[in-house]
Amino acid sequence: MRLLTCIALDAAAHARRIGGTIFSTIMANTHQFQTEVRQLLDIVIHAFYSDREVFVRELVSNASDALEKLRLKQLTNATVYEPERELRITITTDEEGKTLTIADAGIGMTRDEVVEYLGTIAHSGTKKFLEMMKESKGGTQDLIGQFGVGFYSVFMAADKVEVTTRSWQPDATAVKWTSDGKEGYTMEDAPADTPRGTAIRIHLKDDATDFARAEHVRHIINKYSNFVGFPIDFNGEHLNTVQAIWMKNKKDVKPEEYEAFYKFTAHSESSPLTYMHFSADAPIVLNSVLFVPEDNPEAMGFGRCEPNVALYCHKVLIDSKPDNLLPEWLRFLTGVVDSEDLPLNISREMLQDNSLLRRISGIITKRFIKHLEGLAKDDAEKYEEFWRRYSRFVKEGIVTSWEHKDTLGKLLRFESTFTEPGKLTSFADYVSRMKENQKDVYVLFGASRAQLEHSPYLDALQARGFEVAFFTDGGDQFVVESLMKVEDKEIKSIDRANLDLPPLEGQPDRPGLDEEQAKALTEWVTETFKDSFSKVTTSDRVSSAPAIALQGENDISPEIKAYLKAMGQPVPETHPEIAFNPHNPIVQKLAALRTENEELATLLADQLINTALLRAGMLDDPAKLADNSQALLEKLLSK
Repeated sequence: MRLLTCIALDAAAHARRIGGTIFSTIMANTHQFQTEVRQLLDIVIHAFYSDREVFVRELVSNASDALEKLRLKQLTNATVYEPERELRITITTDEEGKTLTIADAGIGMTRDEVVEYLGTIAHSGTKKFLEMMKESKGGTQDLIGQFGVGFYSVFMAADKVEVTTRSWQPDATAVKWTSDGKEGYTMEDAPADTPRGTAIRIHLKDDATDFARAEHVRHIINKYSNFVGFPIDFNGEHLNTVQAIWMKNKKDVKPEEYEAFYKFTAHSESSPLTYMHFSADAPIVLNSVLFVPEDNPEAMGFGRCEPNVALYCHKVLIDSKPDNLLPEWLRFLTGVVDSEDLPLNISREMLQDNSLLRRISGIITKRFIKHLEGLAKDDAEKYEEFWRRYSRFVKEGIVTSWEHKDTLGKLLRFESTFTEPGKLTSFADYVSRMKENQKDVYVLFGASRAQLEHSPYLDALQARGFEVAFFTDGGDQFVVESLMKVEDKEIKSIDRANLDLPPLEGQPDRPGLDEEQAKALTEWVTETFKDSFSKVTTSDRVSSAPAIALQGENDISPEIKAYLKAMGQPVPETHPEIAFNPHNPIVQKLAALRTENEELATLLADQLINTALLRAGMLDDPAKLADNSQALLEKLLSK
C-alpha cells in the first residue's frame, strides 16, 4: 500500500485515503487492534477483492510511489541517506520458506511515521467508513475508493507480515513492524545496517503458497506492473524491459519502438497497420497508444473479436479488457489508455464513476476518428488498405454511434459510375463532381458492381450525366439510410419511386405510345393485376428495359425484408410501383395485344413485371417467373 511509503503526504491527504486512529497501546512494543480495526480488516480481507493476486499489484505500486517520492526529494537537493543507492524494486520468492518479499529503495519511514501511518488508519476515518458501510447496506462500490487500505489486502494471503523500513532522513533509525492482521502488531528497532527504503516480507498461508512460486508471481507482475517506471528485479532477473511509451512525448518515440510495443501488447509477430499516439491534459488527463492490427481477426474466421485496449492508471494495469472503454465498433483496436483522473475503488477492479469512463470513451473515439481522417488525407493508399480490411467496423459505427455518424460518413469509400472498377471514391469527392442542376447524392445497392452496371435504374441518371454511388456489401442500405445526408446533400436511392429528377432536355423525339395509349395500357394493367401495385405508370426513367419496379415511399427495402425474414420477424406487405418504358417495342406490342389477345397480353405483362421485380430484388418467389415463362412460351408456340 502507498500507506507504507508515501510519508511525504500531509496528514489531510493521508486521512482521505486511510481512515482514522484505531489503535491503542497496551505495552511498550506490543499493540492490540481495537474492535473497529478488526472489523475493517475483516471487510478488506473478505469483501473488497475478488482475486487474491491484486495484493501483489498494490504492493508493487506502493513501492513505485515510494521511489518516485524519493526521486522528488533528490530533485530538491535534499540530503538523502544512501544517495548512491539505485532506485529499483526487488521481489524475491522462497517456495521452501513459503515467503514473498517485495522491497524498494524509496522514501521509507521513520519510527514516528510507522506509529502514525501503520499504527493508525488515518485519523478516525475507520469509524466513519464503517458507518457509511452500514448506511449503504453493504454497497461498497462508491465508498471504498475513499480509503487507502490496499496494503491490508496482503492479509488475504498472509499469516504474518514483516515490514522493515529505513527513512531517507540521514539521522533516522530503522524500524520493524510485524502483524498477523488479527489481534495486533509489534514494533522494534531494526538492524542499524538496514538500507534505505521499505521491505515487506510476507509469510504465506497454507492455501496461498502459490505466491511463493516464481512462475506465478512473474505472471502477476507481467500482467499488472510491467510498465512501472522503475526497474523490477525478480529473483535476480530484470522483468519490466518494455517501456510505457504512451507516457512519452510522441516526438521522442521511434517507429521501431511503436512496433516493438505493439508486438509485446498484442502478442503478435506482425507489424501494426497504423497507430495513434494521443495525450491530453484537459478536460481529463489522458495518455494512450492505439494500434490497428495488420489483419482483421473477424475476417479471418475467428468470430467476433474481443476488445484489446487495456486501462491503466499511472502505468499500473486496472483492467485488461474494461467494459465500455471504447464503443463496440472499435473492438478491433489494441493498445493502452492511461488516465490519472480515474477514481478507483480499493481493489482498482471497478471504476466508481462510470460517467467519467464514458467521457474518456468519447474523447478517445473522437481522436481516433480524427486520426483516420488524417490518414485518409495524408496517405490515401494506406487508408484504402485500412478500408478494405476494416470497413465493416466503420459502417457499424455509423449505424450504432449516432453522435459520430456524420464524421464517420466522411470515411466511407465506394465505387461509382464515375470510377474505374476497383477504384474507390468518397462522398466529398462525389459532391465536388456534382452537376450544377444536381441537388441530391444518388446511390444504388446490389450484390456487385457488375450487376449494378446493368441496372435499368441507371438509365435516367446517366442520361443526365449524374454520378451514382455503388454499395455492394450486406448491410450497406442500413448504413447509408442512417446517414440520410452528406455535405448537406440528401442521399437518394435511385430505385425509389419518389426520385425527383430535373427535366431531361435536348433529347431527340423517340417513337412510342402516345398519351392516350399509355393511359389505356396502365389502366388495363392496374385492373388486371388488381391490388398488386401501388401505381402503374409509363416513365422516361427507363430507356433500356421494358419496365422497372420502383420502391414505394413507405415500402421497406429488399435488404431489410431479408433481414426481417432471417430474424423470424413479420414482414410488412409491400406494393411497389411499376413503370413501363413507352418507347420500348415490347411495351408497344403489349399495348396493342391487350385488345387483340388479352390472354397472351396478360402472360406477357406478367412476364415483364416479374422480370422487373426480379431485377429489383422484390420478387419473393422466383418460381412465379419460371412458371409464367413456360406458360408464355407454350402460348406462343401453340399458334
